[in-house]
Amino acid sequence: MEETAGFPGRGPGFGRDWTQGNIFHNLLRLSWPMVVSNSLNMLGPTIDMIWVGRLGAASIAGVGVAGIAVMMIMAAIMGLMMGMRAMVARFVGAGDVKGANHVAQQAFVISIAFAIVMAVIGMFFAEPILGLFGLEPDVVSEGVAYMRVLFVGAAAMVFRMMAEGVMQASGDSVTPMRIAIVFRLFHVALCPFLIFGWWLFPRLGVAGAATTNIVSQSLGLSISLWILFTGRTRLRLTMRNFRLDPNIIWRIVKIGFPALISGIQRTLSNFFVMLFMSPFGTIAVAAHTINQRIEMMLFMPGMAFGMASGVLVGQNLGAGQPERAERSAWLAAGLVEALLVACSVIILLAAEHIVRIFNADPGLVSVAGTFLRIAVAGYVILGLMVVFMQSLAGAGDTVPTMIFSMVTVWFVTLPLAYFLPRITDLGMYGVRWGMASGMIFSALLYTIYFRLGRWKRKRV
Repeated sequence: MEETAGFPGRGPGFGRDWTQGNIFHNLLRLSWPMVVSNSLNMLGPTIDMIWVGRLGAASIAGVGVAGIAVMMIMAAIMGLMMGMRAMVARFVGAGDVKGANHVAQQAFVISIAFAIVMAVIGMFFAEPILGLFGLEPDVVSEGVAYMRVLFVGAAAMVFRMMAEGVMQASGDSVTPMRIAIVFRLFHVALCPFLIFGWWLFPRLGVAGAATTNIVSQSLGLSISLWILFTGRTRLRLTMRNFRLDPNIIWRIVKIGFPALISGIQRTLSNFFVMLFMSPFGTIAVAAHTINQRIEMMLFMPGMAFGMASGVLVGQNLGAGQPERAERSAWLAAGLVEALLVACSVIILLAAEHIVRIFNADPGLVSVAGTFLRIAVAGYVILGLMVVFMQSLAGAGDTVPTMIFSMVTVWFVTLPLAYFLPRITDLGMYGVRWGMASGMIFSALLYTIYFRLGRWKRKRV
């Protein structure tokens, strides 16, 4: 890596010191591009589901079940990248640009290893994994077609997420947003052509949706690498003088692994919830899948404010300003809570209208609408969990998040999702009440721990 005297990026605000100035303004300037980026990143799977919905309930259910495995892997990637993001933010906050560059360089090594593992899983284990759900053969067939393509071509997703994380942790959230706009617009335009075989393209069905993801992610990756290696962001990367650094890799993994486990635990919860939901039939699975897509879109703004808070927490701790780091997180939590309460009101009033965007089948609309209204019980407090989880990750304090995730999944969400349909007359709605209860419990755990302030003394 080249040693630089400062931040070489040429865009507006690249040299801004995020550890100084008005916290509210800093939070907004960092978070609004992340809101756009995260929303666009979730737009791809949502657009896929809208088009796949035209193929029928089996296709929706198959993509939904396969999507759980995909989300589990994405959660694992994001967990590992938490370690990189925390270290890059600390080095930048301390003014050590060379150290931040070196951490980013080692993240490439981790990404290569992870992409290889994903490709192997996709080639050899896609069908056995989906077979665990005991679904109808047509649902399994559709899910395997979707999952296999995404896993085998996942290297593009892994490296693009790594490049985005480097830029955001260094304090540049605008450039990843611009990249996301370009490759997601390309995704939106290409998707129906590959699914339905329009014009010169072959009809690939659900595999076409997965292929569109890989192609668009590859475009985003190409742009991201060009920007990073030409210095058009805060950090300029180069492979010059590259050396494998097991110590840095271990430090990244040491911070990232608990976050990885946390992400997998949350997604594993969805895996078992889908198992609990599948006996109620394809309509229930499809309704649950639509709810998951809507939730992802709903949580993206909250995740963006949480990620911005994580950057400010990490950089302020690196600059020796823990109280300023804490104020940044509480402010972000308040803003996200206001947003989620407003969205919850809209959902309560218009749940069925939202579901019809995906599918107009009356039975599916009725079930999915009820699922959404149940979920509101968790949405109204979930902003606290979303922000404090990301803030703790920005501080590098990821072990508590792992513990909270395990406790919530195994002692609240899954037991309630399993037993409520059996010991009450709630049926499939009991599964969703179990999920809502887990959201509430998790938010309380994160809030209490963050308030204790032990994370301020965490070393990375």
